[in-house]
Parts: sequence; structure tokens; C-alpha cells
Amino acid sequence: MLKRIRTISAVLFMALITLLFLDFTGTIHTWFGWMAKIQFFPALMALNFGIITGLILITLLLGRIYCSVVCPLGLFQDLISKVASRNKKNRFYFSKAMSWLRYGVLILFVIAFIAGFGSFVALLEPYSAFGRIVSNLLAPLYQLVNNFFASLAERMDSYAFYEKEVWIRSISTFSIAVITLISIVVLAWRGGRTYCNTICPVGTVLGFLSQFSIYKHRIDTSKCNSCGLCAKNCKASCIDAKSHTIDYSRCVSCYNCIGKCKKEAIKYTPSFGQPKEESVKEQPVPEKAMVSNDQIDSSRRNMLTIAGTLLATSAIKAQGKKVDGGLAFIEDKKIPERQTQLVPAGAQNLRNFTRRCTGCQLCVSACPNNVLRPSTALTSFMQPEMSYERGYCRPECTKCSEVCPAGAITAVSREDKSSTQIGHAVWIEKNCVVLTDGVSCGNCARHCPVGAIVMIEMDEDGFDSKKIPTINTERCIGCGACENLCPARPFSAIYVEGHTMHRTI
Repeated sequence: MLKRIRTISAVLFMALITLLFLDFTGTIHTWFGWMAKIQFFPALMALNFGIITGLILITLLLGRIYCSVVCPLGLFQDLISKVASRNKKNRFYFSKAMSWLRYGVLILFVIAFIAGFGSFVALLEPYSAFGRIVSNLLAPLYQLVNNFFASLAERMDSYAFYEKEVWIRSISTFSIAVITLISIVVLAWRGGRTYCNTICPVGTVLGFLSQFSIYKHRIDTSKCNSCGLCAKNCKASCIDAKSHTIDYSRCVSCYNCIGKCKKEAIKYTPSFGQPKEESVKEQPVPEKAMVSNDQIDSSRRNMLTIAGTLLATSAIKAQGKKVDGGLAFIEDKKIPERQTQLVPAGAQNLRNFTRRCTGCQLCVSACPNNVLRPSTALTSFMQPEMSYERGYCRPECTKCSEVCPAGAITAVSREDKSSTQIGHAVWIEKNCVVLTDGVSCGNCARHCPVGAIVMIEMDEDGFDSKKIPTINTERCIGCGACENLCPARPFSAIYVEGHTMHRTI
């Protein structure tokens, strides 16, 4: 019963968290956005002491329930492990804890966090790793399926679906997601929860706390016949059937051992009121019970790699070519070289944003205007940044601040968003079509939502002089409408320079 309850709860958590990264309509976030905010490390970054205290108390009471129910990467490993177990039953065996590795990784994690190396922190954090896998590898496929149904619905004069542009936001982050996926799959295929108990910093912290939990799995030596079934089905490899001991720092409370024990010798009971275990004579485990972990089905692993490659290819091809009226090819815009990174309103300042952001990509997935994308800069690698080649940040949109679980983008109202200056526009004279092509334009001024751009005569004394833009930098909020809608190619004649400190205008 315990295993069934845990499994159902874990499947619901994983399915809904996955949908948070796939849903671009915002519907899922309205009801289940809290699931991202109760993830351990994002809650820590958001200084949400209520959630952190709750997770610690649950761990001290029940053990590492968080790792087996709440963490989506944990269940993902279980799914891979279950597929691997279909061809080989009872494939696990007890292994000694690699404490030097997991505590070493935790120390490096803490040092990187204190030193401000957000890329290393984001790389190891489990929730963020899962988010990057979903948003970079699964989301394009999900959007392609949505676009297929949208095209069918349009033919039937129905608009129940609408098309979503499919594109790879960052090749480097996409590559990291592929490498992370392959690494997790290989480790889970070979040894179940290997990642959780050797690399994951959250697993190491909760594992330390779970040693003092009240409810634990306990072996009744009077009933145990040393068959070893519990150890052979322990995906954390933490049960030593010979000595009848359990490494509670690695146990993730999956309850597999309880269901497999035919003698009901394993119970999940509180520590108080329990008699001391009597020592028993060791009984050797038959050699045939030992399973080698070197036997891996390489064809399945190759299939996953090929699937990832095909997905990337299909997503890239889906972007297609943009044409003007179906005839003239329109050259794609290139990203201007900004001196200061652009981050959303609600980030308050660049330092606060880079220190708190875990690079989970949830805000990138939720952005309806294709403004947010993973950064390729070394200091903010995989963290979101703003760029206006495919859209601009609409003053009334607050999606990113609504979904951020780590407090890197705090919640802002529409009124505050419209009056927060995240940057200012800069005019590049040599790129302006008024000067290069000798035509009238004014696109930037017409679409500026705050009226910060005004067209003035180039030559005050000239007859029928062309007009060029002038920018009121005190009024500009840095939304990027001017940069996005500027007709100049490949670089816009006007772009937004970011501000280190945001201010209210």
C-alpha cells in the first residue's frame, strides 16, 4: 500500500511539473505553479523558509520522501531503471557508499554558490537539470504536435489550438541538456539511483538528515532468511543483506524492499519503542544471486541518443524560412552586442538575478513573446536573458515573474512592470534605413508604448527633410518594441542596452 501511494503521488508530481515546462498557454501554471516553488533548492534561493522548514521536518519524520515523490528527476531515474529491469529482474546489489564523492561534490557546490559560479550550481541542481531536459528536448516535439492539430483545426474553421513557433533558443544549452539526459539515463540504467546518491547535492543534504528520521525501514532478523531479495530490488543499493543493515543516508523510501520481502521481515516503523537488533550469523548469498552491472543493453541507449538527435533536427527544420509576401526572403536579425545583460522587470538588479537564478528555464518556456532565452555568457551561462529578435517584452505581460520559483524574478504587477526601466534604447545612425536607403520610416516611434521616441527633422533648414528618431532615455523602459520592429537587417538601427540596476520611472 505504501509503495502504491508513493508511486501514484510521484507520477502525478512528475506529470504536472513536466506540463509546467511544456504548457505555453499558462493554464497549468495557474493551478499547479506551486509545485515548482516547493522544490528544495529554488525554495532556498527564494528564501522561502516555510517551505524549507517543512521539507526538513518531513525528512526528519519520514526520510527522503522528497527524493521519491517531489523531485521530478528522481522519478525520471526510476522510470529508466524500471525499463532496464524488464529484461533483468533482481539486478541490484549492495554497494558501499561513496561518501568522499557525494560530500566532495556538495562542498564544490557550496563553494561555487558562494563564489557566484551560477553555471556550476545550475548544472548539478536536480530540478533545474530536469527542467532543461524537458524545455530543450521535449518541448519542441510537444509544440510540433500542437502545431499539427492547430493546422487541422484551422481547416475546420476552429481555433481551439494556435500555432507556436518552434526554435532552438540556445545550441549550447541544448547540448548541455542532451549530455545531462544521456548521463542520467546511463547511470539509472546501470545502477538505479546512482545520480541521487553520488552527485546530487540536494540528495546529499537530505540523505544526511534522513539518518535521524523517526520512521525508517527496519529488518526483523527473527524473520529474515537472508534470501537477499530486498537488496536485489533496492535501486539505491543501500541494503546489506548479509549484515542486515540499511544505509539510511541513501534510502529514498521507495518501499520496493517491503513489497519484495516474502517473509515480511522489513517494516517501515518509528524508531522509538523498537527493540535492539540481535546479531545473527552471516549467511552467504548464493553466487547466482549476484548480478553484474556491466551488462547493459546498448541498443536501447543508442536509441535514446538517436531520438534526441532526430528531435533536434526536426525542431531546427520546423523554423522554416520567413518571406515577405511569399516572394522575397527576409534576413534574420542578429543579436546586438550589449554591454550589460538585459534581465526582466522583477529581477531588481543584475547581481540579485544571477545569484538566485537556478537556470531551470521555466520562465523561458512560459514567455509568450519569445523574448527570454538561455545566456551563452560564461558568467551567466544557462540563465535566461532578454533579446528582441523574435519579439519584444510587452508592458502588460508578467508571466516570467509569476512562474519563477527561485525569487530571481519577483512578482510584479502590470502597473509596476510598465514603470520599471530595465534598459534604454540606443540609436545606431549607420544602420537606419532613413539614411542607408533614403526612405521615410518612423517605425520605432509609432510602436513605442511609452512614447519615449520622437521623430525629428534631419536638417532643420532643408526642404522636405527626412526624419530620424530621438530617444528620451529617462522615459524609455527598455521593452524592445523599437528594436524588434525596426526594419533594418541584419542589425536593427535601434537596440536596447541593459541596466545593472533597475529603477522606477
